[in-house]
Amino acid sequence: MNSAFKPELSSAPCLLDSDDPDILQQQTASAEVALLNGLSRAFGICLNENRDDPEARFLADLARLFHRQRIDAETPLEKHDRPWANVYLVQYGILRLFRESTTGKVAIHHFFTEGDLIWPVFGRTRTIRNTLCLTSVLPCTLWVADFSAFRSAIQSHGEGRWHRFALALTEELAELTSMREFRKQTMPASQRFQLLQEEYPELMKRVPDNQLAAWLGVVPATFSRLKTASRSGGKA
Repeated sequence: MNSAFKPELSSAPCLLDSDDPDILQQQTASAEVALLNGLSRAFGICLNENRDDPEARFLADLARLFHRQRIDAETPLEKHDRPWANVYLVQYGILRLFRESTTGKVAIHHFFTEGDLIWPVFGRTRTIRNTLCLTSVLPCTLWVADFSAFRSAIQSHGEGRWHRFALALTEELAELTSMREFRKQTMPASQRFQLLQEEYPELMKRVPDNQLAAWLGVVPATFSRLKTASRSGGKA
């Protein structure tokens, strides 16, 4: 071996300086881009680089109505007996939609996660007869806009656009709700729990068990028994 040969030293990427040219620098998307991407998904619009495109101008008009808000877990956003005033786009976190009786019993109707757009779907919800509540499950980053201004901005781009948008999201929420009620009436709790695991694995990891139990329509003790049985591969 030639003792004069000295191999070139190398370093693992994690040991390189942050400005080293060997490290690919990736620019983080701005908050405004995250908002536009969320709105484009909600309206089924594919964004392109042409800012003069009518669809791009439409989304830009809507985006101007929103402001970003960070909230802690268990922060009430909308309450019963108050008109639902805002529309929300979830950038990060989970919100729960529920009703609460005068005795404190809670019926959870839906969980909203990243990318979901939440607004007062039902006419009654926009009045003092509102019975729905919206609260954060986790610390959240939200985009918030006044609902009336949001609806007016959509209608200004054509009345038909609002009807298509409203109908699509209303049908989706109604379908999910009716299917869940059907399962409560026709399936045992163990089967509903299995479907919950298969269809909503992220919620199983991130939402407290007592809230999942209420959503599933069982008491917390039953939910805990189902969860333990699932882990052990046995029957509850």
